Amino acid sequence: MTDEDRLYRDADLARFYDIDNGWADDLGYCRGLAEGCASLLDLGCGTGLFGATMAENIPRVVGVDPAQAMLDIAAARPGGGKARWVTADARSLRLGETFDLIVMTGHAFQVFLTRDDRLSVLRTIAAHLSGQGRFIFDSRNPALEEWREWTPALSERQFTHPQLGEMRAWNDVSHDTLTGIVTYETHYRHLADGHTDSASSQLAFASRAEIGELAGEAGLHVERWLGDWQGRPWAEDAQEIIPIGRLD
Repeated sequence: MTDEDRLYRDADLARFYDIDNGWADDLGYCRGLAEGCASLLDLGCGTGLFGATMAENIPRVVGVDPAQAMLDIAAARPGGGKARWVTADARSLRLGETFDLIVMTGHAFQVFLTRDDRLSVLRTIAAHLSGQGRFIFDSRNPALEEWREWTPALSERQFTHPQLGEMRAWNDVSHDTLTGIVTYETHYRHLADGHTDSASSQLAFASRAEIGELAGEAGLHVERWLGDWQGRPWAEDAQEIIPIGRLD
């Protein structure tokens, strides 16, 4: 996420996040991992749906995100008052405490655009993981080139926002073949008056090999690689790259 990324930092756009990114299989799987944990760190927590839900049963829950607009939603949602919300960058975060489980869902790992950025985030995970703690995160498999589907024709959708009424949304995308970075635009049009809120965001698609190499360099050991949030093992044609592991 760049400092200028309005999709997350602008309150007018942050209010659409839960429409496109509600409770799904990723959070369900992580909920299973969290059973029996006494502490949880949610990196890139967004609007805090997972952290607020887990705070009902886990004594110490911390959600971290650089976008204050997202954390404002997190704090106000049901259960949000039982978690701690920290405005910070996952590359440099150092809380001085460790956790039984660290999660980074919603492909948040992909907002880190360089190898150095990704290594810094993995070092943050290692610095906050308890001796028997586990981590899990997800990244899209670059071999599937999923970004090709993020075009206006293939991404257009219509929904009713609880406060704003009828909306039409769509994406557009470009891919830099030199850097591998994907730039995608998100547009939300208010059908009542035609006003459109828009933002441009960037993602990187790291390979499984790079993620494994960086994890080892950061002092982490990947115990399992999943290929989707149903728990199937990773394969070359898997949609997701999902490492689960511990400190090395």
